[in-house]
Amino acid sequence: MEASAREKPIADLQHLCDTVLSQRPLILATNRGPVEHQMTSDGRTEARRGSGGVVTALNSLTQMVDFTWVASAMGEGDRTVSNQGQAPKIKSPLPGHKIHLRYIVTPRRVYHKYYNIICNPLLWFLQHYMWNPPYNPNVDASVHDAWQGGYVPVNQAFARAVVEEARDGDQPPIVVSHDYHLYLMPKHVREEIPDAIIQHFVHIPWPTPRYWQMVPVYIIREICDSLCSADLVGFQTPQDRQSFLDTVEEFLPEAEVDRREHIVRRDGQSTGVNVYPISINVAEVQRIAGSPRALDYEEKLRPLLNDTTIVRVDRAEPNKNVIRGFKAYDLLLSRHPELQGKVTFLAFLVLSRTHIRQYQRYMDEIQQLIDQINRTYGTESWQPIRAFMENNYSQAVAGMKLYDVLLVNTIIDGMNLVAKEGPVVNTKNGILVLSESSGAHPQLLHDALSVSPTDIEGTMETLYQAVNMSPEERQQRAANLYETVRREDINHWLCRQLEDIGKLL
Repeated sequence: MEASAREKPIADLQHLCDTVLSQRPLILATNRGPVEHQMTSDGRTEARRGSGGVVTALNSLTQMVDFTWVASAMGEGDRTVSNQGQAPKIKSPLPGHKIHLRYIVTPRRVYHKYYNIICNPLLWFLQHYMWNPPYNPNVDASVHDAWQGGYVPVNQAFARAVVEEARDGDQPPIVVSHDYHLYLMPKHVREEIPDAIIQHFVHIPWPTPRYWQMVPVYIIREICDSLCSADLVGFQTPQDRQSFLDTVEEFLPEAEVDRREHIVRRDGQSTGVNVYPISINVAEVQRIAGSPRALDYEEKLRPLLNDTTIVRVDRAEPNKNVIRGFKAYDLLLSRHPELQGKVTFLAFLVLSRTHIRQYQRYMDEIQQLIDQINRTYGTESWQPIRAFMENNYSQAVAGMKLYDVLLVNTIIDGMNLVAKEGPVVNTKNGILVLSESSGAHPQLLHDALSVSPTDIEGTMETLYQAVNMSPEERQQRAANLYETVRREDINHWLCRQLEDIGKLL
């Protein structure tokens, strides 16, 4: 790709930063911040880039404009540099960062209630449709207590920090908050700074009103009430937006929901509900793919390749649907014995949330199924599945360069960036097999092969179709996927949001 094509989205983003964010100060809020400080053995602090997809998605902004990023103190190092939360803000010590950091120091017991009882076990599971309603969730007194004594006060603490930061500016700020951790923050900020421009972006799926009814009604009402205090609410897919409008209509009957314009009106406040599908930094992913480390892994993986190589890259979480993917592969080898010895499945799996019992059990089931398939079909010279159980991104990128088929059969997720990373690094005109319930599906459906996540038979048939596809069709599909992802990259995602914020100035 020509340099000018790569540089245009960056130039567009810089222009929007210069024009939109020069008019009002930006205050950004996320649970995890862009910098985490680790304590060294001699009592000093050492800064490194924060982890997580949200931080990665917003990294471009940190190098283009000076703004304040409010985040939770994640450990003793963050607490120390912020003087236990007493220091208003500090300049980011990372090279290239123009931003300032402001840490929220929450009592550990309060943060535990917020994060380990409400955010992850309750909201994350619910919004990914991962509950088994006859058995869970069980909303007992501890959950009600965690809401009032954890989730609410942490959101209030974030809002107070934003309000204090806004007092230093001449103009009301642009406040952007992210994800399910901070649903209540917009309302608290609106009450204190009525003229602020507030946007909240939801990175994970938004369920239907019927599914939200599995939590106490006051919780979802408080969430909807707060989000409808924002000027803009962003979602990954049109379906998420539709579900949110349905939820507001169900739980906030006083609100007027304009489905044609995707606006909620209530008490003089208009909230635009927009779709901004998140993406990847194409240049950065390609840089990693060409790094010496990834090239070394690529050479080590090449001897494992076969006539056809299927690849998957996932966290080992139930919603990633790893087991059904392997069952479909098992069925492929059983129904089409001529493929035995000619197809190999490389699975790059990252252990995730191992402290949660359901995740431990799911990982055990994955390993048992891999062992069973390898025992059933394997020979001295061929193992049907090669699994790499480690958090090694360079190795996973090397694997994505080499797939003939990339399987992304997730049950439901916010976006699934693997479906976008694969097509921009693959060197073999590989085919993407993509779940219809993946957040990436609306963007990529025309050039991927679609599957229903629970349809093992259908997934097997689609894998067989991919294995036997003509070189001409493979090349066309791969080229189209590459162009779609390149055109709608992470800078495009940021630009669209800044453009909409700019319309409110």
